[in-house]
Amino acid sequence: MATPMTADQRLKAYRDEGLTVHEYPGWRTHNRDAATGKTFGPVYGVLIHHTAGRNDKDLCFKGRSDLPGPLCHNWLGKTAGLWTIGHGRANHAGLVDGKVINALIAEKSPLPKDSVADTDGNDCLYGLEIENLGDGKDPYPAEQYRQAVLWAAAICRHHGWTERSIAGHKEVQPGKIDPSFDMDVFRGDVRKQLAAKPSGTPAAPAAPKPTPSKPRVSLSRLVKAAKADPPARQGHVTYMAGVNLVEAALVKEGLLGKKYAGDGSFGSVTVDAYARWQRRLSYSGTAADGIPGMTSLKKLGAKHGFDAVA
Repeated sequence: MATPMTADQRLKAYRDEGLTVHEYPGWRTHNRDAATGKTFGPVYGVLIHHTAGRNDKDLCFKGRSDLPGPLCHNWLGKTAGLWTIGHGRANHAGLVDGKVINALIAEKSPLPKDSVADTDGNDCLYGLEIENLGDGKDPYPAEQYRQAVLWAAAICRHHGWTERSIAGHKEVQPGKIDPSFDMDVFRGDVRKQLAAKPSGTPAAPAAPKPTPSKPRVSLSRLVKAAKADPPARQGHVTYMAGVNLVEAALVKEGLLGKKYAGDGSFGSVTVDAYARWQRRLSYSGTAADGIPGMTSLKKLGAKHGFDAVA
């Protein structure tokens, strides 16, 4: 728990850690404090995201029609380097699990499982958006990954935090899958950086390159969605991240129209499409009722880049 850094303190901390920093025009006064009537801070930790896109620095600054910018405090490009995007409250975390926030404050490890969204993370977490498609296949260049480690280490070093004050978005908000690399490995790399004296010069690329981890789809949560979403009101969402991955796979298999995918709802059309996938695997009767099973989900994930877990 700490007072947020000033803009000048942020720049100094990044540069002292060995980072080259690019400043987006207007970033020092770009925040959501006045618009929401909420003040950023006290701060409890560092949150890591991937953007799920390309060349999205401007988007992170300006935001979207449904989500005004800034969408992070810093944006880290594949080749464009680290940019300051906002200073103060930013729309990057959304509602997160309060018990995970408490674990970050206490620096407890491992973090508890995120199961609810009951605490405003925008109030209390620094956010980094890393340019990456987030599909488990898009690599993180070694230099980009190294800069992410230095960014997190710089903030932790300034506040006197350890790597246990760092979380991935997927660890604090149910349904999120970012970032698409292993956060335990990332925290371990930050721990090593904190143990070393900061260089004050731009860092060399790390080796070897980090390997993105595959997105995970929980069978139990997917089954719950397949049963709860069809009879619910239009647009009802139970498990957005997992359903979107499965629907995208069904689209690629030619079993689901694109217009029915991407809304996060496992509706009746998706149930029918999944039943066709089960029949394609030679299931029949109640075994091809459109409610996912582990074997069929694993086979779908193996073809389309996600892991099925319980």
